[in-house]
This record gives sequence, C-alpha cells and structure tokens, in this order.
Amino acid sequence: MSKELSEMTLEELWQLFPIYLVEPQDDWNKKYKEIEDLLQETLKDFSVKRISHVGSTSIKGIWAKDIIDVLVEIPKDQNLQAISKKLVQNGFTEMWTDERHISFNKGYTSEGFAEKVYHVHVRYVGDNDELYFRDYLNEHPELAKEYEQMKLELWKKYEHNRDAYTEAKSEFIRKCTEKARKEYGDRYN
Repeated sequence: MSKELSEMTLEELWQLFPIYLVEPQDDWNKKYKEIEDLLQETLKDFSVKRISHVGSTSIKGIWAKDIIDVLVEIPKDQNLQAISKKLVQNGFTEMWTDERHISFNKGYTSEGFAEKVYHVHVRYVGDNDELYFRDYLNEHPELAKEYEQMKLELWKKYEHNRDAYTEAKSEFIRKCTEKARKEYGDRYN
C-alpha cells in the first residue's frame, strides 16, 4: 500500500515527482485553456482580475516540465483563505501559503504525475513577475534559448531536488524580469 502524498518526506516526493523536461508540446495552450476555464468557473463568486499562463510552457519553443503554471491575480480586498477553501473543495491541493500568496497543484497522485499537471499561484494584483519574464523571453528568443539550455543542463544535475533546480535558475530569472519591468513599465498593474 502506497503512502498518501501528505505522509511523504520531501525527499520521497522528489523521487516520485522528478524534474523531467520535454520538447515543446502542441497541447500546452489547450491544457492551459482547460484549467483557465475550470478556474473561472470555480472562482466565479470571487473577484479575479486576471488568469494567465506563465512558466516555461508559456514561452515559445523551449523545453519545459510538462506542467502548466497558472497565475491568478485577485484584488487586495479578496480573502485568500476563502479562495483556498473553494479551490481545495474542487480538487486542488494547497501546497504553500503566506499572507500574500497561495500555491496549489493538481495532477499529483500517490502513483506519480497524472496525465495533466498544473501549478496554480493565487496572488494579489501586481505580484506578477512571471508575466514580465514570460513576455520578455517571448520577445527575446535568444534569451529563451539561453534559458532552455540552462534548464537542460540543470535537469540531470538536480533531477530529484526541485529546490536546488529552482534556485539555480533564480539569478537569470531575476535579471530578465528586472530588464522587462524597466522596458515594460506598469504593463500588468
């Protein structure tokens, strides 16, 4: 009998859910649209400013984990905990929370990844660096390829350590996001 995900150590989870990159997939936008529609329906009683496809699957032509990242931006007067409760009631798993953010996933099972896997980040409006990073890389394909190459190199090194994989990319992401914010100004506020 397998353990429930909530009973597993971080190391066990990393073994069950390794970093695994795939070539760009034609169905990533379709998967995003499906989760966007589900989120709009699930959160219809809340004020949602914007739902966006973010993460590497939203960057044209690069290898990525086959996981669709979604950013849900809400006005500051919305109750994060009420939104969390609604999402959990509808099959999302709360993974991380603080006073300004809640992250969820969908598609993680005690047997490994489901066919469709999602990370959903709920944040207050303006906490949206991912939008700047996404657009900057899509508008600068040479940087997107540089990012892809970095990810491919880090994949095998940190296949079973998501935190180290993420940390190793953070300086590149920070620099690109900073340039994008200067170039784009208040595009997403």
